[in-house]
Amino acid sequence: MEYIDLVKSDADATDMRAFLAGGDAVAVTIRIPANLRDSAKKEAELRGTTFSSLLRECLVGELTKDRK
Repeated sequence: MEYIDLVKSDADATDMRAFLAGGDAVAVTIRIPANLRDSAKKEAELRGTTFSSLLRECLVGELTKDRK
């Protein structure tokens, strides 16, 4: 099963989140402005989490939001 299969089958957010949270971890390199990175790191600190966790949370949120 792939993400697109979940989208096409109109899977609920819980199933999509479970799918997205599974799988092996991979390293990803992105280029973002330093001010954005620094601000996101501070926001993650305020939330009591890490920069990586904040990014994962944002990506999962975008990929599971209602498409209707």
